Amino acid sequence: MKRIASRDNPLFKELRKLSSTSQARKHAGLSVLEGLHLCQTYLAVIGAPRHAVFDAHRLDRPEDCHPELLALHDQAPVDRQVWLEGKLMQDLETVQAGQGVVFVVDTPSPVLPERITESCVWLDRIQDPGNVGSILRTCAAAGVRHAFLSEETAFAWSPKVLRSGQGAHFSLTIHEQVDLEALMARLDVPLIATTLDDAQSLYGPALPSKAAWVFGHEGQGVRPALQRGAQLRVHIPQEAAAESLNVAAAAAVCLFEQRR
Repeated sequence: MKRIASRDNPLFKELRKLSSTSQARKHAGLSVLEGLHLCQTYLAVIGAPRHAVFDAHRLDRPEDCHPELLALHDQAPVDRQVWLEGKLMQDLETVQAGQGVVFVVDTPSPVLPERITESCVWLDRIQDPGNVGSILRTCAAAGVRHAFLSEETAFAWSPKVLRSGQGAHFSLTIHEQVDLEALMARLDVPLIATTLDDAQSLYGPALPSKAAWVFGHEGQGVRPALQRGAQLRVHIPQEAAAESLNVAAAAAVCLFEQRR
């Protein structure tokens, strides 16, 4: 276990850089998990992080420390623990009410499968981190274990996406920077595009038990080439006076309709 009391400490400088810039995280191949739930889930599902960073002020006063933080400290390998003294922890936490723990972990970089034979989700240029995280969370809940993200989609391992995903990342295989048009050649399951144009009601056709669902850009929708390559194009019936559903809400409706 290391204790750090100075902002000039080389490890602290590295941690602060990782927590503050996406370029540093991508260059190092590392991600930063913030808060009890994400860190607990990572430890339970994946295992030990690179660094388990704790607020020393809280741990030094166990009588006032949150029981879950104490338990997480007990579970994390001692040789991976870093305790930050004073107000150093505040330099790493990105939310106002931080919970006193940050994990630094290796960012997964899985290899694309030769063939796609299971249900999956394709995210085509979805740029809002909250939408991406919510869709990944829905995938985990609906039993869809694979996600393919296009080049212009928000980075799945950014802090905002991780917070929205609420630990879903650790039960999924997430491929990023994917050429979705080229990926169609690897499909052994039908491609279903969600679109308002020339589409059937989601509740009309019998949905396949396995499928690749493609959800598109918040304003532009699914790109035309992917729509043309889809075996099925569906829309979600709704009240005429309402605008189209948020893409994360639409994904939840579609994936759970398939599950049903």
